[in-house]
Amino acid sequence: MPVAAGAPAPALRLPHHLQAQLAQGVGRRCQAYRTRFAPSPTGPLHRGNLRTALLSWLEARLRGGEWLLRIDDLDTPRNRLGAEAAILDDLRWLGLDWDGPVVRQSAHRGVYATVLSALRRAGHLYPCRCSRRLLADVSAPHGALAVYPGYCRDRAPLWGPQDGRLPSWRLRLQPGVLGWQERGCPCGRQDGPTAVGDVVLRRADGVVAYHLATAVDELLMGISEVVRGDDLWPSTGAQVAVMAALGFPAPAYAHVPLWRDPRGERLSKREGAEGLAGLRSLGLDAPAVIGCLAASLELVPAGSRLSARELVASLSLQALDTCMHPKRAEGEKV
Repeated sequence: MPVAAGAPAPALRLPHHLQAQLAQGVGRRCQAYRTRFAPSPTGPLHRGNLRTALLSWLEARLRGGEWLLRIDDLDTPRNRLGAEAAILDDLRWLGLDWDGPVVRQSAHRGVYATVLSALRRAGHLYPCRCSRRLLADVSAPHGALAVYPGYCRDRAPLWGPQDGRLPSWRLRLQPGVLGWQERGCPCGRQDGPTAVGDVVLRRADGVVAYHLATAVDELLMGISEVVRGDDLWPSTGAQVAVMAALGFPAPAYAHVPLWRDPRGERLSKREGAEGLAGLRSLGLDAPAVIGCLAASLELVPAGSRLSARELVASLSLQALDTCMHPKRAEGEKV
């Protein structure tokens, strides 16, 4: 599977213990199917989150594999007190049991810092001082940020503060196509320069960016397939590029359809989409909620009541695979 074309990247030297940890994680992919659910503790899980959790849990159980739980809690200002505990309670109430201890990204800050230092020494990163206002001027229509145009790519690498402000750190992406194994199509593909660009791996405020933390953790945890919402498909190329820079292959991906309201709008925390609290206030118990989630995927008839274990016992991998095929817009295909 191709990951990146173009000139070879400079040699990367990770500490031996971290190199061994990453290699051991990747090796676990061959031992058993491993997937994960990775919510952020920014509020309660809405129905779309719960449905994705159920899909990935079903996949792991039908394959006799492992379902891991990771809390993506690096963006501290957005985290809400009590949100993590509520997430764990919701999953337990639904009968979605996870394997092993809960993994928290905040516990891996030292690992991310080591990876960033190695990437920087090898010339994979460069400092960027572009302001949000400048980048807003190159944004795509409707507020979607365009691919970074590389304003700072060839400037002298000044890593220290200027005018009291530190730079963000961007990945120097090699030219070519980024590819990965994608459920439901021969290959996921994004052109590096035109669809991904030089993404930020460390923000100017020092916070490790989503692409770096996610890529490192997929490797460390030995994830063989990432099951997540279709809205995250555009993020895949950047994470594949980070893994390639570290010298490791990416896992497979299954980007599942989002749950949308009657107007066709996706459910989101920001819009206050109803989570378990709202459903439970209507008198729904766990079997009724599992039935509702499964019926939305046409896995069971509407009005079904069954536990998560009863649902997995009634399904085949083929039936599950049918409802998990991604449906992407033409604009997302390269």
